[in-house]
Amino acid sequence: MQIIHSANEMQSHAISLRSSGRLIALVPTMGCLHEGHLSLIDIAKEKGDKVIVSIFVNPTQFGPSEDYDKYPRELENDLEKCRERGVDIVFNPTVDEMFPQGYSTYVKEEQLSAGLCGVSRPYHFRGVTTVCLKLFNLTRPDVAVFGRKDAQQCAVVKKMVADLNVPTEIVIGPTLRDADGMATSSRNVYLSDSQRVEAVSISQALKIAKDMVDSGTRSVDRIVAEVTHHLSLHRRIRVIYVSVVDRDSMELARTVEPGRQLLCVAAWADQTRLIDNVEL
Repeated sequence: MQIIHSANEMQSHAISLRSSGRLIALVPTMGCLHEGHLSLIDIAKEKGDKVIVSIFVNPTQFGPSEDYDKYPRELENDLEKCRERGVDIVFNPTVDEMFPQGYSTYVKEEQLSAGLCGVSRPYHFRGVTTVCLKLFNLTRPDVAVFGRKDAQQCAVVKKMVADLNVPTEIVIGPTLRDADGMATSSRNVYLSDSQRVEAVSISQALKIAKDMVDSGTRSVDRIVAEVTHHLSLHRRIRVIYVSVVDRDSMELARTVEPGRQLLCVAAWADQTRLIDNVEL
């Protein structure tokens, strides 16, 4: 497995791979790899001849009061997991490589990113789209694989790729869950045992909503109210939003049309911000 830190070296190597006819599959990550990430690597191996995993904690997608400085970094463990999974290249640039002094160019998607997480994190998706476009330019992937847990991010990146004619197919892998139902996330490491018990209420609430739809409920208001009520029963959980949206446009839904919408939830478990979603 090759480890590359230089942006120029990564780009030159990717151009060489493309010139030789190799299909490149990229899995963009911020490290602290878990089983969810590893499942995306497996998808990438099916889609490409060469698999690149980027490990970069992107400062531009964190707000001034967010957890950039304490975001979990476990590079040696990440590299070992990548080796075991058969990754070909790990791209691990420094912040100065990606955003050198004087950097001032950003990419902003203005519709799909406006709601949900975009309300409380106004610069988050600008950072996501900017770093993704840079990663695509540096690694030249035919395919890039993202996880469905970050549903709004997936939609925003797909829109950016379409709008800017980026020749990369965006593939979305399913949300992977632990035995207790929690969606795998790097931020789960922040949770104490007691916080984890309370945080499981998020996935439980999603199941309640799915069961309601499967039983015939089509009222968005009823579903949102029931989910919000379930979360409110847990003292460590503070709801940021509970919304039913179109899975592609991220527009708020007025009524449930099974198979076309997502219930998206964001909540604080004490000081840890968690997101999850389910297709209705």
